[in-house]
Amino acid sequence: MTLSADEAARFATLLEEHEEVLVTAWTDRVATSLRGRLSRAELQRQTSELRRAFEQALAGSAPDLGAESAGELRAQLAELSATRARQGFSTTETAVSVFALKEAVLGVLDDNDATMLRDYVAFSSFVDEAALFTFDSYVRVREELIADQAEQLLELSTPVVKLWEGVVAVPLVGTLDSARAQVVMERLLQTLVDTGSPYAIIDITGVPAVDTQVAQHVLKTVVAARLMGADCIISGIRPQIAQTIVALGIEFGDIATKSSLADALRYVLAQTGKVPTGKKGR
Repeated sequence: MTLSADEAARFATLLEEHEEVLVTAWTDRVATSLRGRLSRAELQRQTSELRRAFEQALAGSAPDLGAESAGELRAQLAELSATRARQGFSTTETAVSVFALKEAVLGVLDDNDATMLRDYVAFSSFVDEAALFTFDSYVRVREELIADQAEQLLELSTPVVKLWEGVVAVPLVGTLDSARAQVVMERLLQTLVDTGSPYAIIDITGVPAVDTQVAQHVLKTVVAARLMGADCIISGIRPQIAQTIVALGIEFGDIATKSSLADALRYVLAQTGKVPTGKKGR
């Protein structure tokens, strides 16, 4: 059931004539659902702006959330959704902020006006449509936030640190999948360019298990670094990992491997002549 242009205009007038009462009742209902997590002043500002946007969308034509006249309402709903998503409110708490308008409007209707009560059902459908728009907007914003946070965590989990002049290291912790391997490679190559380092240590001490896929990712990173003119040393080869690598038939070729990050650093410093030659290969 949808509102006609005349019926919509009647509700637009109602929203205007009972502005103060509606905003107060609407704010009270939303404040209850949010349990004091937003100030009343902020909630009253939001409900007041939404009331004005609903009035504009209803005035003069049959209500259509996709119409040009509802542009301000869509903008207000999208802003509300984005704000609540970033503040950590749930979809239910966000949707209630729109649904509560129906309860506020019902409180100012004339119980003896059967026509208005009948039209209220159609008005409720329009409010429901607006709430669904809010829900969809909220989900989109939350998905964007989650994607951004995942990317930030990925970057934080793959740091490239400078250990010594001309020596950088990538300490890997956790599972190394394709997406993370790509980030590792990009960050390592960029750091090699920025620092001009001729040596890079890839430490896999924190990698719980090395399978064929992980080994391939590491080897691709080594090859990419070599193309940039840097030699790579792989450290953190524990006995269990060494056995797994042998069992899988993985060949590291002429890539230097060490059991610990300290051994790898000593090896690199020996290669550069900064420690006694006798400590080479330790």
